[in-house]
This record gives sequence, C-alpha cells and structure tokens, in this order.
Amino acid sequence: MSKLTDSLVYLKQQKWVDLTHTVTADIPYFQAFQPIREQTLCQVDPDGFFAKQYSLATQYGTHIDAPVHFSEGKRYLEEIELKELFLPLIVIHKEEEVAKNDDFVLSLADILTFEKQYGQIPADSFVAFASGWSKRWHDPESYYNIDENNQAHTPGWSLEALQFLHEKRQVKAIGHETLDTDAAIDEAKNGFLDAELYWLSTNKYQVEVLTNLNHLPATGSLISIGVPKIKAAPGFNVRAFAIVEE
Repeated sequence: MSKLTDSLVYLKQQKWVDLTHTVTADIPYFQAFQPIREQTLCQVDPDGFFAKQYSLATQYGTHIDAPVHFSEGKRYLEEIELKELFLPLIVIHKEEEVAKNDDFVLSLADILTFEKQYGQIPADSFVAFASGWSKRWHDPESYYNIDENNQAHTPGWSLEALQFLHEKRQVKAIGHETLDTDAAIDEAKNGFLDAELYWLSTNKYQVEVLTNLNHLPATGSLISIGVPKIKAAPGFNVRAFAIVEE
C-alpha cells in the first residue's frame, strides 16, 4: 500500500456529506434563466443504449462561478487548477442569526468573532457561509422571499468581509446557500452585486446554492468540488461534498 492508498482508506472511513442539490426543472433558479430541459435521444430498446440531452444555464443548481462570470479577462472554468478544487473547509455558522433576520449580512466583525473562538482562518482554504437558507429549497417562493414591493430578502456576505478574506487571509474560495453572494438588500441599495463582483475580480471562484452545511463542523473538514472541463465556460453545475473526520 502506498501513502496515497492508505490516505484514501482513511478518508473513506470518515463521514461524507453531500453539499449538492439534485437538479430538476422545479428548483429555484436565477430568473434571467430557464429551467433545465431534457430530451431522451435513445432508449436501450430499440437503440441499444440510453442517452439524454440536457439544456441548462451554466449557473443552475449547486454551481461554481469562475472568475470570468463577473470579471472580464479573468479565469475561465477550465483554468481553475485541480488542487484548488480540494481544500480545507471552514464553515461560519450563522443559521440562528438568519432565522431571526432574513436580511442578515455576514460582516467583518462576524469573521473576527469566529477567529476568536476557532483561530485564524488558514490561507488556501474554502470558507462557507452557513445560513440555513437551503431549508427553503423545496419552496421556491420562500427561497426567493420577495415581498409585496418586489424586494427580495435573502442573506449574504458583506464586501468588507470578502475583502478581509482575500487580502488578509488569502482564502482560496468561498461558498454559500443562496443564489447570490450579496444580501438582497445590499444589491438593491448598491444597484449591483458589489461583493460578488469584488470576489470574482480577485480571480478566485465561488460555489453557490450549497446545502447541508448545517451538518458540518466549523473547522477540520475538507471540501471536494467536481467540475466539467468545458472550454471558455463561466461556470457550471457541480457535485460538491465534504469529508468530516469522525
């Protein structure tokens, strides 16, 4: 046995947590897009094999945003290195706060409080914002959470928090449970997704619409993100999972 195979045996003895929503035509999605469409091309009988064709937006379901998604001239999906897709996972749990305030914004102060309890966030890690929003996934109206004035109320990251994670902690990637990086009220106030634009402009990626973050510890786990290698893609649906030490 090699060190690699020994490591694999060890990893498979740990807890594996799927962080990915199942893709259907009924799930919440960014409203500029269309639900996934599928067509059966061949059947085992009479064609001899089963095949389908799918049509979906690159940012659909649990997905990765390559930097070029918001920042022209930055990396496409296939340019993200393999080692960037398997990282130490830090989870900032704010489920209780979001349950009390749909407009919760994860601030720099929240990160500093987290570090007082768990230690400094390591460089080259993946930091996830656990909001509990994925519990609304099967009720799209609740997930979008749009009021009578057509204003959405969803949580998000503050620009200051992301600046700190990039500039002071050299974090490799971020993730969250919502469709957008920014809180909806910040987007309305600023007229754009300023936090998302900032993060992707640093030439780093993010994963949106994660689930099951509530099952993860704040520190000590790993995240793996499976992505297709499509030329010049701004992102795509992914299969993300965490490995948690038992």
